[in-house]
Amino acid sequence: MKRTLVTLSLLASFTALADTQTYLKAAIEQRFYFQDALYEPQHNSDISVFIEPELYYSWNQGTGSINIKPFVRYDSRDSERTHWDLREFVWMQIGDEWEMRAGISKVFWGQTESQHLVDVINQTDFVEAIDGEDKLGQPMVQFSLIKDWGTLSAFALPYFRERTFAGPEGRFRSPIAIDTDNPLYESDDEEKNLDWALRYFQYFGAVEIGLSYFDGTNREPDFVPQPGEDGVSLRPYYGQMQQTGLDMLAIAGGTLYKLEAIHRKSTDEDFYALTAGFEHTFVGVLNSAYDIGWLMEYQYDERGEQATSLGQNDLMVGSRIVFNDIDGTEVLIAYVQDLDETSSRSGFIEASSRISNNWKWRVDGWFFSSDTQNEPTYLLRRDDYIQFSLEYYF
Repeated sequence: MKRTLVTLSLLASFTALADTQTYLKAAIEQRFYFQDALYEPQHNSDISVFIEPELYYSWNQGTGSINIKPFVRYDSRDSERTHWDLREFVWMQIGDEWEMRAGISKVFWGQTESQHLVDVINQTDFVEAIDGEDKLGQPMVQFSLIKDWGTLSAFALPYFRERTFAGPEGRFRSPIAIDTDNPLYESDDEEKNLDWALRYFQYFGAVEIGLSYFDGTNREPDFVPQPGEDGVSLRPYYGQMQQTGLDMLAIAGGTLYKLEAIHRKSTDEDFYALTAGFEHTFVGVLNSAYDIGWLMEYQYDERGEQATSLGQNDLMVGSRIVFNDIDGTEVLIAYVQDLDETSSRSGFIEASSRISNNWKWRVDGWFFSSDTQNEPTYLLRRDDYIQFSLEYYF
């Protein structure tokens, strides 16, 4: 009886120290395309829904925790966009000057608005959105030392995630089908190649600096033509690469100065790329509650016309409007101009606001224009769209 009382007492103490939190994000999205599709199976509109629940369980006053976050989407048109992913299933332990994570997780590196060159840990979930902001969960072990001289993090990445691509009925695709079932790898270990990375981060007054190094499988594939019974398809080829990265954010009054720069080396390429710019905010414009920010960023890629990214010698200008109202209304508008090909340009808009404590509306839109066939935006020239979303949070 005494042993039972001791056990119950220990369980009660453990329960008191533990904490469970649940969250839910879900949305219905309607997308309209302004121009007829380039390819016959594609459509001019689609509707989709997604759900993203989250379970967070912590113990020992938060020094130990587990976070689980699955993601499921159904798309009415594109069977490849109908998919699920485990964004996070990670255990975390926090010490006095260290932190350790193990499992499936997401890590973000970067400072600029128009593109993220240094962000190489997680694979892009490309069927989600053209901007590449959505990422797949990455199996990893991360250990971080947190000292006065900065934070040093080491990553072991034992399994590679392939990039997702639109299906025949989806937009934002190439004219030739991509065979995602038969990828090619430079490494003999294929998707089981052990990738690794290091990152140092520190604040120096009003300046944030991040230095990173990655050695492993390139998250951005090349494509190899493959003849078959149904015609030619493209097989993704994932090579090995070594990338050194630098990201910086400096604050000077109402201005943020941003930089991301990389040097990437692989079997076939050795190049530098950078994105640099600023965002200046005018607070309380004309004695109103509105804050208006002006953004400008320059995108450079040493590969020039051989670059696979949208920005190789491009200039982005934009504006961010923050209403500072109770609903958290914000609008971001940007325009990107190719400085080599005047016909190649793109732009986007993002706007959102709360309806209530649990509901939020969002509008996202993109446009693309190009008359030059070797420009990446040429494949997207008929994919201008506007998307309306109704989101639920719990």
